[in-house]
Amino acid sequence: METRKIVILGAGHVGTHCAVSLMFQELAETIVLVDEDRQKAESQALDLNDMGACLPRKIVIRAGDYKDLKDAQILVNAIGRSRRPGETRLDMFEDSMERLKDIIPKIRKSGFQGILISITNPADVVGECLRRKLGMDRFRCFSTGTSLDSLRIKRILEEKTGYDRNSIDAFCMGEHGDSQMVPLSHVSIGGKLFLKLQEENPETLGKITLEELQDEVRQAGMTVIEGKGSTEFGIGIALSEIVSAIFHDQKRIWPLSVCLEGEYGQENVAVGIPAVIGKNGVEEIFEIDLNEREKREFDHSCDVIRDYLNKAEEMLK
Repeated sequence: METRKIVILGAGHVGTHCAVSLMFQELAETIVLVDEDRQKAESQALDLNDMGACLPRKIVIRAGDYKDLKDAQILVNAIGRSRRPGETRLDMFEDSMERLKDIIPKIRKSGFQGILISITNPADVVGECLRRKLGMDRFRCFSTGTSLDSLRIKRILEEKTGYDRNSIDAFCMGEHGDSQMVPLSHVSIGGKLFLKLQEENPETLGKITLEELQDEVRQAGMTVIEGKGSTEFGIGIALSEIVSAIFHDQKRIWPLSVCLEGEYGQENVAVGIPAVIGKNGVEEIFEIDLNEREKREFDHSCDVIRDYLNKAEEMLK
């Protein structure tokens, strides 16, 4: 039987919580943590191994190096510092570019042939920079994009409507950042469009505005950071859901940041959109119709990302 191996670059808050989620869902036989602080990676692996003693299935988790990438099916890029109070994700751009200068040659030299999922912020920019510099196919190198934002919009709508989040179909598109948008025309609860529910309930649901929803999603991450210093649990489960869709060939539709080549009228920009995930990574860009307002917001978000991708090209020459 094939042994599933996942390598995680970065043994900080995000990387280790991704490992925890992967272990609980039993998605790999081997998980390797790679960090410039080898002692930290070894200590995290030891702590996780202690936890693994209570899991029903044996999972090997250990510290490693870039040589481990050669036979890994999935590489997760979680290298980078936590966002600081008051910072946007784009404020982390220069720091992340410096880290890419270090890891790109190492990934290239490793002979990695699997699927690369990037989390490091600014997610859309970093994921696409990795893809371009490594010469990877756009469907095999992408970032988590608006995955976490989409989990947040479901939580927020549950709190505002009283309906269980598992009955809510909603997601975010665009940048994993301040220019992201919610395509409200595609949000539904129990199969009924949210806009229709608002018409039927003007004194309750009708008072929920798009601006209010989008602002709460955009501020959700910073609220956590100001309270405890980093986000970690939400992105951990988002990553494991993506990995599960790949390993189990689920053909699941999930928001990811993927390079567009004509879809949604956009070229050469990686941005959060719904995508079909299966054993080959992204297997299809799932295009939905956006109304005029949504299209303007999405195009603006693409322009924001494209501007930073152009800056990245200069920095990574």
